[in-house]
Amino acid sequence: FESVCVRVRDASRESLKMEPLADVAMLPGEERVIDKDIIYICPFNAAVKGKVFITNYRLYFKNTDSTPVILDVPLGVISRVEKMGGASSRGENSYGLEITCKDMRNLRFALKQEGHSRRDIFEIIFKYAFPLSHGMQLFAFLSQEKYEENGWNVYEAMEEYRRQGVPNSEWRVTFINKNYELCDTYPTILVVPYKATEEDLKRVATFRSRCRIPVLSWFHKENHAVITRCSQPLVGMSGKRNKDDERYLDLIREANGTTKLTIYDARPNVNAVANKATGGGYEGDDAYQNAELVFLDIHNIHVMRESLKKLKDIVYPGVEESHWLSSLESTHWLEHIKLVLSGAIQVADKVSSGSSVVVHCSDGWDRTAQLTSLAMLMLDSYYRTLRGFQVLLEKEWISFGHKFASRIGHGDKNHADQDRSPIFVQFIDCVWQMTKQFPTAFEFNERLLVVILDHLYSCRFGTFLYNCESARESNNVRVKTVSLWSFVNRDTSLYINPFYTPESSCVLYPVASMRHLELWVTYYIRWNPRIQHQQQSPVEQRYKELLALRDQYLKKLEELQLSDSAPSSTHLTNRSTPNAATPNQHITHLQTPF
Repeated sequence: FESVCVRVRDASRESLKMEPLADVAMLPGEERVIDKDIIYICPFNAAVKGKVFITNYRLYFKNTDSTPVILDVPLGVISRVEKMGGASSRGENSYGLEITCKDMRNLRFALKQEGHSRRDIFEIIFKYAFPLSHGMQLFAFLSQEKYEENGWNVYEAMEEYRRQGVPNSEWRVTFINKNYELCDTYPTILVVPYKATEEDLKRVATFRSRCRIPVLSWFHKENHAVITRCSQPLVGMSGKRNKDDERYLDLIREANGTTKLTIYDARPNVNAVANKATGGGYEGDDAYQNAELVFLDIHNIHVMRESLKKLKDIVYPGVEESHWLSSLESTHWLEHIKLVLSGAIQVADKVSSGSSVVVHCSDGWDRTAQLTSLAMLMLDSYYRTLRGFQVLLEKEWISFGHKFASRIGHGDKNHADQDRSPIFVQFIDCVWQMTKQFPTAFEFNERLLVVILDHLYSCRFGTFLYNCESARESNNVRVKTVSLWSFVNRDTSLYINPFYTPESSCVLYPVASMRHLELWVTYYIRWNPRIQHQQQSPVEQRYKELLALRDQYLKKLEELQLSDSAPSSTHLTNRSTPNAATPNQHITHLQTPF
């Protein structure tokens, strides 16, 4: 096992039948650009001779030796391409290319030094990995993939709000943003307090950063408490006040008779105060007397970016066993996960107890999305289903304007852009932590989370492209690209958790302490062949076998019931003894909670 280098396959290719072209399995719309003999400098073993194929979608390497070594890397995963060494560099394999990836790995290739042998491949990778920087289209717009289900129909805003129980006598739907005139980063359909007029909304927008006014994310059907989301108020250094904004927050509080509205500011207190210098700030006690302000101490996008960078340094290519725990602690990654989860728990607990909340950070599209979506996942079992989780991502992240293009940098060569940050990765990690603590509460499995993150970068689907709904609309994304959910929902069996037990009214409160959180090894360290990760644990495999056996018995029982006449049914019943288990008895045994 250890002699084998790294075998990397794009998760998205599982069970997908594609027409082979030479050694590369091509997607519809994918075209080959260049082939080249090259040496892959494998970080886990010796250098490997082989051939690299570059298409308009991927980099594919296959070795020419007997031991198979395959790299299948979507070009969207590439963050940086650099030349390694020069024409006069000494040493074996010192001349070539170094490729930095967004998914916790780096790739190094060596070429012959004579005749500028790397120039053509460097230029082609640079051009196709960063198409937007070269006036070209992302692959999602070139793809010709076809699926039975149109994944763009997974989320319909009105349908989802009706499922929650709105509109009602306390909350109404407004179309004031139908042309993105109120707020260009919000969706067209918003839910606001019933008593708030359109003029109120316009006046409140002038006092909220980016005009992102407080709007409803989730409604508790029993106690009518709500989760609302927005951006920071524009208080500034002079401590400005806005009566319309103050009254508006009071309308949110009054909707279900909450005594004191809780405002969760995701930022550390010191950061919120510092934001006053740039015109932002927070809700002061004197202005918002019927509200309680709680700071959640979650750090900004820059801190998170540096934290993940440190994590990558300790997990790729090698893991140093002797100082592992102290190295992991020094990245602060799990500490940040803890703070995000802890904040979401506070939000969920407050709403569950009958009090409405407002959640914001600075602009309301990073930490705010993490907190609202995780709290909703804890409160509402629908979001813990395969379909419901897709709806949650579409609603709280995609439609409400998490800046995917800026945070990920799809097709953009500016790898050092200060807007890059793994906010969404961090959220998916938090979801994974919850699935570990509640293994029977989620209908979907770990594979779904990995596939989502792989296609966050791949640019194969349109789902995570652009910064907001208005940008997607102007680029015709729903018509010109395929949704990730079309791909996922074509074979849902791949993403089903066999331990799932539906529980409609249960609120999940994960334990957000360091001793209960763990590093997601099968994602962050998956490229290391010495980390023995299995797609399926033996326990999960055995459980699936038992479920299949149960289904066989159910089918058999159904056949017997259909084909047998009444007398033979009686005969069957008489034949049942404690020593001869009937299909029903087998079924009961298999349904015992695991």
